[in-house]
Amino acid sequence: MAAAARARPTSSRPTPIAIRDQIAGVTAVAAQAGTSGTAIYEGANWSTTVNGTTDAYFQVQPWPLAQGRVFTPAEEAAGKSVCILGNTVNDNLYRGGSPLGTRLRIAGISCDVIGLLSKRGQGGFGGDQDDVIIMPLKTVQRRFTGSTDLKLLLVGVDPAYASATVQAGIEDLLRERRNINGGKDDDFSIFDAAQIAATLTQLTTLLTGIVTAVAAISLVVGGIGIMNIMLVSVTERTREIGIRLAIGAVAREVLMQFLVEAIALSMLGGLIGLVVAQLAVLGLAPLMKVDFLVVPEINVIAFGISALIGVVFGYFPARRAAALNPIDALRHE
Repeated sequence: MAAAARARPTSSRPTPIAIRDQIAGVTAVAAQAGTSGTAIYEGANWSTTVNGTTDAYFQVQPWPLAQGRVFTPAEEAAGKSVCILGNTVNDNLYRGGSPLGTRLRIAGISCDVIGLLSKRGQGGFGGDQDDVIIMPLKTVQRRFTGSTDLKLLLVGVDPAYASATVQAGIEDLLRERRNINGGKDDDFSIFDAAQIAATLTQLTTLLTGIVTAVAAISLVVGGIGIMNIMLVSVTERTREIGIRLAIGAVAREVLMQFLVEAIALSMLGGLIGLVVAQLAVLGLAPLMKVDFLVVPEINVIAFGISALIGVVFGYFPARRAAALNPIDALRHE
C-alpha cells in the first residue's frame, strides 16, 4: 500500500528519512521531483514526463523492469545522468526495440539508458503510466528543476499496520516540521492509495450494475420483439401449419420448426450486434488511447446468450403453433 503526500513549496520541507524512521509501519519513502521535456534519439522525438526519484520508488510501488537495471545508490548520490524508460517512450523512440546501452537527450541533457520498465497501461484516471522517464532525484533537481523542491512523497506501509494510523502519524510529523500550530490549516495534502482504490472499486461496481441493468432491459425488450414477430408469423401461417399437421406432422416437429426460426432470428441479431460493437470499439480505441483487444470467449458467450433469448422468447409462439387443431387451422383464412 502506498500513500502520497503532496506538499506546497515551503522553507522547511519534511525529509523522507524522517518519515521512514519516526513513523511506525512505514517500510519505504520515495521522494519525487518531476518535470516534462522532449526526448530525442536519432531524429525521433517524444514529449514525455521526467520523474526524478530514489531507488525506494521501486519498493513503494513494485514496478518490475522488462530489461536492464535500476540506478545504484552511487549513481543516485552523485546525480548521474542515467534513465529508465517507460514502454510508451520506448515505442516512440526505439520502435519497440531494446534501448539498453544507448544515449538519448532530454531537454538538451544527455542520458544513458540503463533500463526498460514493464508495461502498465492506462492508470485509474485515464493517464498513460508508461509515458514516463525515470531518473535519479538529484539529477532531475540539479539539471532540470534547478531546486530541491519535491513534487510528492510516496510512502510504503506495512499491511500489518492500519493505514489510518500511519496517515495520522505522517500528518502530525509534517505539521510539526512545518510549524503548523493550533487550528491552522495544513499546507499539504495526504492521499491514501488504498482509499482511492476502494472508491474506484465502488464506482466500477456501480457502473457495472447500471450497465448490467441496461443490458438486461435491452435483452427483455429484444426478446419481446422476437416473440411478437413469431406470433405474427404463426398467425399468418396458420393454414400452412394445418396442412402440415393434416398430412402427418406431429406437434413436436411444428414446435421445433418455429423454435429454430426464433433462435435463428435471435442469433442473426446477435451476430449483427457483435460486428457493430467490434467496429465501434476498433474506431474508438485510438481516440481513447486504449488497446483494442478481442476476447473470443466473450464473443462466444454473447452469441450463446442471443441463442438463449431465442429459445426463451420463441417457445411460447412455437408452443402455440404446435397446439393448433388441424381442422381449425385449415379453415383459417
